[in-house]
Amino acid sequence: MSTMKDIIAIDPELCTGCGRCAEICPVDAISGTLHQPHTIDTDKCVLCGQCVQECSAYDSSLEEYEHSHAERLAMRGMLPSTKEPLFAAHFRSDIKKVMDVLADPNAYTMVQCAPAIRVALGEEFGLEYGSMCQGKLIAALRELGFDRVYDTNFAADLTIMEEAAELVHRIQNGGTLPMFTSCCPAWVKYLEDQYPELIDHLSSCRSPQQMAGSMFKTYGAKIDKVDPKKIVSVAIMPCTCKKFECERPEMNASGEQDVDVVLTTRELAQLIKHMGIDFLNLADQDVDSPLGCYTGAGNIFGTTGGVMEAALRTAVESISGEKLKKLEFEAVRGLDGVRKASVDINGQTISVCIVAGVEHLPSVMEDIKAGRADFQFMEVMCCPTGCVSGGGQPKVLLPAQREKANQLRRAGLYAIDSTSTSRKSHENPDIQKLYKNFLGEPLGHTSHHLLHIERGEHSHE
Repeated sequence: MSTMKDIIAIDPELCTGCGRCAEICPVDAISGTLHQPHTIDTDKCVLCGQCVQECSAYDSSLEEYEHSHAERLAMRGMLPSTKEPLFAAHFRSDIKKVMDVLADPNAYTMVQCAPAIRVALGEEFGLEYGSMCQGKLIAALRELGFDRVYDTNFAADLTIMEEAAELVHRIQNGGTLPMFTSCCPAWVKYLEDQYPELIDHLSSCRSPQQMAGSMFKTYGAKIDKVDPKKIVSVAIMPCTCKKFECERPEMNASGEQDVDVVLTTRELAQLIKHMGIDFLNLADQDVDSPLGCYTGAGNIFGTTGGVMEAALRTAVESISGEKLKKLEFEAVRGLDGVRKASVDINGQTISVCIVAGVEHLPSVMEDIKAGRADFQFMEVMCCPTGCVSGGGQPKVLLPAQREKANQLRRAGLYAIDSTSTSRKSHENPDIQKLYKNFLGEPLGHTSHHLLHIERGEHSHE
């Protein structure tokens, strides 16, 4: 297993000491003297990759360095064909691992794609910000040679089934409240590092990425009649911290490492280009069943407030026993660092809190520690607008353009939700079949083993 130190790094040869990375770091993990190379304190770093998005110092052909451009590509694990500039702040590339797996005739490859990928990947091929390109994304993955192309959105729906059930159980049975969402690995690491005494508030649910991985190597293996040991599980994510999450030693619910390798949006684009695939002219294709079908609720996981809204759609109907007349929870949408809202369910009030950016957390966490929290459920995403602004997304250098890109990516996810045939996770027919044929029921014995995790001691290497 690699160490977290090689996932996000600052190249001292390229760093100009401008300080922009230190300014944007949400946990003050970057320091240095002005005009001198900066360094990352890995004990503080949550691997969100916002420094990677912000960095503007690059490998210039007009400068001389100790290492050549080709050597720098190799040091980062990148392909020789990569055309994009090499910036000082960067993340580890795992493209070569995936290429080796795809070339292995004994490997049975399953891939999942996070919701934020479909509204950002097109930017790498000249499409407008927020362009929906799911059909071409799926076609490209098949062209690359993956045996099964699935969708993280399916696992997002699965997460809601478990998370909403857990929330209802805690509310009705005096469990630890407020309950925290557990989808964002950078937030989970922040909680473990900064507030370990509050770990019991964290949902026991694994993230959608990890739930998908455990389903691939159990339910998926059973359906395809494949030895789980031959399955290689690949995840395409907007998030650099997902590389860390999949390598955590406890992420082995299936008996094997549930997700073997993570590629970011940018890495996938580089691989598609390297393989000579004409992305823009690919005919749209659909994901494979049964681990690819998803609802609008699963799709909005990619934006701040999306996990909360998806969970409320299911939790409210579960508690009230009635169909929602309106599915949009406008109060949880938005970009404020801390947002609060209340939902009335037959005279019972559920109060929630949404935090966009861990830099906004200290005052909220101190209120929780002091018993002053006026809410029962809290969603936290480390990146400012959610996964659409993740560290592995297409890089946009100008702040104004970055804001526009993230706005349009979010709008793209909400547009998919609004036009989806089904918009509530518990109404996903393939999720219903999964419980009927394999898992049993939410929070049941099998689902607890495969989809949940015992929180406690953690290992940061």
